[in-house]
Amino acid sequence: MNRITPRYKPKQVEKTAPCQVGCANCGDIRGWIGTVAQRNKTGISKAEALARAWSVIAAVNPFPATLGRICPHPCENHCNRSEQDEPLAINAMERFLGDFAIRENVPLPRLEQVDSDEWLGVIGAGPSGLSFAYQMARRGYRVTVYDARENAGGMLRYGVPDYRLPQQVLDAEIQKIADLGVWLELNTRVGRDISLEALRSRHSMLYLAIGAQASRGLDIPGADGPSVWTGVDYLEQVNKGQPVDTGAHSIIVGGGNTAIDAARCARRAGSEVTILYRRSRDEMPAFAHEIEDALEEGIALELLATPRSLERHSDDSIKAVHVQRMELGSPDSSGRRRPVPLDGSEFVLPATSVIFAVSQFPALDGMEALTGDGNELAAAETESCQGGVIAGGDILRMGIAGEAIVQGRRAAEKVHLQFSGATEALSKDPEFADANSERIRFRSKPGSMAVHAPRMAGAERTRLGMAEVEQGISEEQFLAEVDRCYSCGSCFGCEQCFMYCTEGCFTRVENPAPGNYFTLNLENCHECGKCIEVCPCGFLEVS
Repeated sequence: MNRITPRYKPKQVEKTAPCQVGCANCGDIRGWIGTVAQRNKTGISKAEALARAWSVIAAVNPFPATLGRICPHPCENHCNRSEQDEPLAINAMERFLGDFAIRENVPLPRLEQVDSDEWLGVIGAGPSGLSFAYQMARRGYRVTVYDARENAGGMLRYGVPDYRLPQQVLDAEIQKIADLGVWLELNTRVGRDISLEALRSRHSMLYLAIGAQASRGLDIPGADGPSVWTGVDYLEQVNKGQPVDTGAHSIIVGGGNTAIDAARCARRAGSEVTILYRRSRDEMPAFAHEIEDALEEGIALELLATPRSLERHSDDSIKAVHVQRMELGSPDSSGRRRPVPLDGSEFVLPATSVIFAVSQFPALDGMEALTGDGNELAAAETESCQGGVIAGGDILRMGIAGEAIVQGRRAAEKVHLQFSGATEALSKDPEFADANSERIRFRSKPGSMAVHAPRMAGAERTRLGMAEVEQGISEEQFLAEVDRCYSCGSCFGCEQCFMYCTEGCFTRVENPAPGNYFTLNLENCHECGKCIEVCPCGFLEVS
C-alpha cells in the first residue's frame, strides 16, 4: 500500500527575510535585531546584546554609524511590517548601534587568523577600499591603504557634508579599522609619489578603489571663469573647511545627490539657491527625502530647464545664467525620456556663482596601464584576480556607499580564498525573500507606529549651518523598535507551537539562540497543523 504524505505535518525551515534582500550590503538585519529583542530568552545582558548586534552588522559593514546616517535604507521598503502599520526604522536602529559601539569603544570582530606572508595593497581609502582592507585585516593579512588626500574616507569625507555625516563619526569608524593593523599611507598619489609598477612589485595583490571623484562642468559660453565649480570640487572645499564664496544667488546644475548636497551647503553659506534640472522631478536621481529636505530649506527647484550660457560683468564676475526650457521626448539609452529644447523658451536667472553637478568619473592618472582593450578593470567586473589587480566600488559603477562596501567585502573573500586555499563558499546575495508577508501572522503583535528620529526644522537648519540635521533615537526608542520585528522566517521563541501542541512534539533546547529554541519530534504528531497555523513568523511550514 502506498503511504500518503501527511498534509499537516510540520517542519522547521529558516527563510530569507525581505529586509535582507532589500539591503544594499546584504546585512543580516533580522539577526542583529533578534539578538537584542531575544536577549532575555537567550540569557544575555542588554549591554552584551547591543555589542553582539553591532558585531553582526560589522561583520559585513564596518561603518554602521556612518551608513546609519546616509544610507537611503532600501531595506525598509521591503519590511513586512509595513503591511500592518509602518516598516521598522532599520536605519535609525543601525545608527544607534554604531554610535553605541563608538561610545563604548567596541572593537571590530576578527576572524580566524591566517598564517600568511601576503601583503595586500589598496589604492583608495574610500568605503570600498576600506571595506576590503578591513575584511583582509580581520583575517590576519597585512594591508596598506594608499590615498592621495590627507585624510581617509573618500567621498564619505569629501562628498558628504557634516550636516548629514559629522566627520568625527567617520573618524571613529576608520580608527577601528586602523586598530586591526591596517596601515594608511595618506598624501600618496599613485603615479606621482609612487608608481603603479612599484606597488605591484611590493604587494601580492592590489585592490583598486579610487572611486569616481573626477568631474567636469558643461561646455557653455561663460563657464570658463571664476565662481564656477563642479559639485565634487565644491563639496571637497566645504568639507575641508575652506571658505567658498557663492555670493547672493547660486545656481546648481544637476539632479543627483551631489547637486542636492551642493545646493544645501550653498544655502547654509547664505546664498539664495536654485537647482536647474533638465528633466522632471520623477526622473531626478537624487534620493526623494534629500530633495524634500532641500525644498524645506528654501531651495528653489527649476525643472525641465538647462543652462545655455553664463553672462558676466566687465570684471568677469557672474551676472546671470541664461536658461532654456525643455520638454520630455522619447526614452534615451538610460531608459529615461530625453529632454528636448523648447524653441523660444529662454529666460534669465540672476546669479553670482554656478555649481555643475552633472558628471563624475574615475581619475586614472598614473594608472593608464589599466585601461584599453581587455583591461584589468573590465576583468575585475567579474572579480577576477588575474594580473594582480582587482577593482571595486564606484570605479566600476556608481552606486550608494553600501554597494561599494559590499564589493570590497566580496573582493576580499575572493582574494582570501585564492591565498589560503580555503574551501568556504563566497557569500551571495539572497535573490528571493521566501519569508513574505503571506507567511506572517500580523495579529500576533499589537499595532504600533515606527519611531522617528527628531529632525531640525528647515529654517533652524540653515541658521545653525553644518549642525547635524537628524538626531539619533534614544535607547528606549531603540528597544521599543526591536520588539516590533516579526523575525520573519526565523524562530524567535514565542512558544506558540509548544503551547498548542498537545502531543509534546516540541522540546525546548538547552542553550537557546535566535532561530533555535525547539527541537521537533514528529513520532507522536497527529498532523493537526495547529502549530503551523499559530506560528507568527513563518518558520513552521507543511512538510
